[in-house]
Amino acid sequence: MITQIIIFLIGLGVLSWSADKFVYGASALAKNFGVSPMMIGLTIVAMGSSAPEIVVSATASFNGNPDTAVGNAIGSNITNIALVLGLTALFKPLLVSSTTLKRELPVLLIVTLIAVYFLSDNVLSQIEGVTLITLFVLVLAVMAWLSFRVDKNDPLIAETADEIPNNVPTKNAILWVIVGLVMLPLSAHFLVESAVYIARFFGVSDLVIGLTIIALGTSLPELAASIAGVRKGEDDLALGNIIGSNIFNILAVLAMPGLIIPGLLDANASTRDSYVMLGLTILLFIFCFNLRGTRQINRYEGGILVLAFLTYQYWLFK
Repeated sequence: MITQIIIFLIGLGVLSWSADKFVYGASALAKNFGVSPMMIGLTIVAMGSSAPEIVVSATASFNGNPDTAVGNAIGSNITNIALVLGLTALFKPLLVSSTTLKRELPVLLIVTLIAVYFLSDNVLSQIEGVTLITLFVLVLAVMAWLSFRVDKNDPLIAETADEIPNNVPTKNAILWVIVGLVMLPLSAHFLVESAVYIARFFGVSDLVIGLTIIALGTSLPELAASIAGVRKGEDDLALGNIIGSNIFNILAVLAMPGLIIPGLLDANASTRDSYVMLGLTILLFIFCFNLRGTRQINRYEGGILVLAFLTYQYWLFK
C-alpha cells in the first residue's frame, strides 16, 4: 500500500509538471507564430489547465474505469469552485471586471446543465460523448473568435499578456510540447493504476476515488495559479482559469468515457454529484452577478464555498 501511495504522489507530481511544461511550450510556440496573447489565454492556457483531467479521464476509460473518469470530471469542477475559488477569495476577495468572463459564465452554466441531463439516466452514451467533444471544439472556436473582438480596455488582456512566456526559442518551445505530450499520458497511467488500487484496498468506489483524491490532485495547479494570480492583482485571470477549466472539464473530460467506454455509470453520479456541481455553478453565477452590483467574490462568500466543499466531502465518506 505504501508503494502505491508513493507511486500515486509521484504520478501526480509528474502529471502537474508535464501539464505546466506543455502549456509553457504551446503558449511560447503560439506567440512565436504571431498568435495574440488573448487567443492563447482563452484557448491554449485554458485547455492546458484541464490537460491533467483530460489525460486521466482517457486513461481511466481505456483501463475500464468509466466511473473514475466521470468522478474526475465532476469532482474537479466541484473542487475548482468550492475549494480553489473559496480559498482564493478567503486569501483576497476577487473582483470580477472582465466582460469576457461575464460571457463565459453563462456558457459554463449551460454546459453544466447539459452534463446533468446526459447523466440523468445513469448512462453516458457514445452519442453523448460525441456531442460533448463537438461542443468542445465549437467552444474553442468561439473563444478564438471572441479574442479578436474583446474590448481593448478589458483587464484580462493585460493580465493574460503578462503570463505568456517571452523570448523562448522555437526549438525549445517544441521540445517542451513533446515532453508534455509524452509525460502526461505516462504519468496519468501510473496515477490511475495506483488510485484504483488504493480505492479497492479501502473499499471505496471508483466514482468516489475520482471525485476525491484524483480530482483534488489534478486541481492543485489551479489552486496555486489562482492564489499566485490574486497576489499579483490578476483577479480576472485567476477566475478565468477556473471558468475555462470547468467548461473544458465537462466538454472534454466528461466526453472521454462516452467516447471510449460508453455504458452504465454509478447512479450516485446522477443523483448526488452532478447536482452538487450544478448547485455550486449556480452559486458562483450568483456571486459574480449579485444584486448589489459589486461584482466581487468576497471573503464571506469564499467561506461559504469552502464550507460547502467540506460538507460534500463529509457526505461522500459518512
